Amino acid sequence: MSDTSKHGGSLLELSDRTKKRNAAEKRFRAYGVGAILIGLAMLLVLVTTIISRGTGAYQQTFITLDVELLEKNLDKKGNRNLDDIKKVTTFGYNPLIRSAISDKVEALGIEHSLKSKDLAGILSKGAVGQLRAYVIANPDQIGKTVEFRFLAQSRVDGYLKGRVTRESIANDKNISAAQLDVVDALVAAGVIKKTFNLDFILGADASDQRPEAAGIGVSMVGSLFMMLVVLALALPIGVAASIYLEEFAPKNWLTDIIEVNISNLAAVPSIVFGILGLAVFINYMHLPTSAPLVGGLVLTLMTLPTIIISTRAALKAVPPSIRDAALGVGASKMQAVFHHVLPLAAPGILTGTIIGLAQALGETAPLLLIGMVGFIASNAPETLADGLLSPNSAMPAQIYEWAKRADPAFYERAWGGIIILLIFLVTMNTVAVILRRRFERRW
Repeated sequence: MSDTSKHGGSLLELSDRTKKRNAAEKRFRAYGVGAILIGLAMLLVLVTTIISRGTGAYQQTFITLDVELLEKNLDKKGNRNLDDIKKVTTFGYNPLIRSAISDKVEALGIEHSLKSKDLAGILSKGAVGQLRAYVIANPDQIGKTVEFRFLAQSRVDGYLKGRVTRESIANDKNISAAQLDVVDALVAAGVIKKTFNLDFILGADASDQRPEAAGIGVSMVGSLFMMLVVLALALPIGVAASIYLEEFAPKNWLTDIIEVNISNLAAVPSIVFGILGLAVFINYMHLPTSAPLVGGLVLTLMTLPTIIISTRAALKAVPPSIRDAALGVGASKMQAVFHHVLPLAAPGILTGTIIGLAQALGETAPLLLIGMVGFIASNAPETLADGLLSPNSAMPAQIYEWAKRADPAFYERAWGGIIILLIFLVTMNTVAVILRRRFERRW
């Protein structure tokens, strides 16, 4: 037989058709590699942008001052009666702060033409409240000189971080070039320093007048209580519904309608669930507005389809031979499901549940509709009931609130909040992968 094919080509040589096919395969591989590289590049840009814009929120500018707590200002009667001390408003503390910063500037020999009020303007407007809270908590310190670490106002903080320049403050009523000259001198003297801002992680939101004092800690607690509600309701209800539909429900038109509707609910925009929660839980059931309990109920409705679909997929993945073997040795239908099928499907169920919780954690639209906006709770709840029923915010809603405010310091905090939210989401997804690999069994 000839060493050539019937088409006339040698078997040892590639035909034109084979060359085209091999070239097409190489191009397809190149397209795939290119798509992966583009995706990685976009991810790198996203992560770099978030980190570069958000890390500033974890550092804050503080001013150290020695404040003389004059008795004539804070306790005119001199009896250290707490009720009398509480009657002194923040206006009574202003002269003490102005005097403290004026004395510090004078002691350092810093030349300036500012009034004491303008000098005190480089401090946060929350400094007076901080001083008053300290005196009420420590009335025995009245008459002494105490060292305090006050927050600098947001423009000063932005100036030291490069967010604010002397050119950008030309028409800014909150800060002046003369004040920045004093700031530079105080920085050189070590009076003004940037340090790690733990209050951003543990603190509460602040008003528009005190952006430098805003924190995300209380909204993190609100998100925690919402996730507890979602976990307590969505997991048992979703798993129970999945087991019934997959293992016990008869296959008829009714169950077909239920399955179709579950799939449709998984694709419903989250804002629709927010409108439903507003109408049912708040307007009809009269549950408290902005409460994590209501937020958790809304997110439970939104998360249930995801958990049901993932749980049914995990149950389907268990080989039928497992069920048949259990039934063959005399187990009942329920025993076969709960003793054999469900443990084997547990990794998939846990994965779907954690992914559903992560999705709920990042939702914003339904929370805005039920009133879970920022600047509500000033302190973390002390009891479980307070955590569920007291007005609070949640991390995504808090980030949204900061992003829409005018002051650049809030915008910086929005990026810082995104970092924390992403850490939570990455952690939850990592736990899902670990649990799946830990409990996964191969047949």
